[in-house]
Amino acid sequence: VYFRVRTFKDYGKLSGRKVDDMVSGARIEIDERKEDPLDFALWKAAKPGEPTWPSPWSDGRPGWHIECSAMCSHHLDGQVDIHGGGTDLIFPHHENEIAQSEAFLGVQPFARYWLHNGMLQLGGDKMSKSIGNVIRVKDLIETGRTQAFRLMVLQSHYRAPLTFTEESLDAAMRGLERLITAARPVSEPGSDTADAGMDAAVKTATETFHAAMRDDFNSPAAVASLFDLARNVNRARDLGAGADDIELGRAMLISLAGLLGLDLTATEKSAGDAAPFIDLLVEVRDRLRAEKQWALSDLIRDRLAEKGISIADAASGSTWQKN
Repeated sequence: VYFRVRTFKDYGKLSGRKVDDMVSGARIEIDERKEDPLDFALWKAAKPGEPTWPSPWSDGRPGWHIECSAMCSHHLDGQVDIHGGGTDLIFPHHENEIAQSEAFLGVQPFARYWLHNGMLQLGGDKMSKSIGNVIRVKDLIETGRTQAFRLMVLQSHYRAPLTFTEESLDAAMRGLERLITAARPVSEPGSDTADAGMDAAVKTATETFHAAMRDDFNSPAAVASLFDLARNVNRARDLGAGADDIELGRAMLISLAGLLGLDLTATEKSAGDAAPFIDLLVEVRDRLRAEKQWALSDLIRDRLAEKGISIADAASGSTWQKN
């Protein structure tokens, strides 16, 4: 059972294609059962080894595109507010889904908004279970870099393709650690007289972030605003700004990052479960510095450096990050 494509006058509206151009510009196998090469299957006859159901025409199964229309009809009353999918599904799958749904259900539009995501690529090829080039979420969880992976994805627009490499994940990990460092609590009260311009920095970052997300979920621009705010928070720490100023900046940084699913109050496994102990060592070192016990404070700094932990000293207290 086939769908007569030419009877649906809006066919091609999603992909921006014209029916006549599709026929002349494509190599389509001749199927004598079709009235038109572009017609697509609504119901297919049974084949050995496939699940089948009875129908007025024969035992068989639904065509590839029907399953999605059936789910939308059953669970969403036939009309969808936001329909997602990969860019590789725009044509023919989503085009056919629109045609059969609008024709059968009589609703227009079938979907009010379409969000088509780019493909995740590994080794130059689209990541696909069928060819075995996949990265399992389980592996990311075991390595403790799930947040770094999320940040890496957010730094690419959802409509664009994204190539996964260990180098790109490492870079995202370093970026995440910079954000986490900026979001650390204030350990020492600063001076309320130091003008860090935090009110303006928070206002700019907030406005830029929300404007970016309203612009077709422009997550790279939104993430850039987080790094701008993080730099301002770190600058305020270096200037010895008051605790209230720094808290204003770090609270907004944590809040905006949270909207993207990034928890800057959590420490990834890259620092290991040792993060609380490193925090304690850095706090002890700050007290040693205050008492001018330079030899001991330098010893802690040097031993942490041997473990890949660098310390940045500021008037408001020291912070650390993994190199």
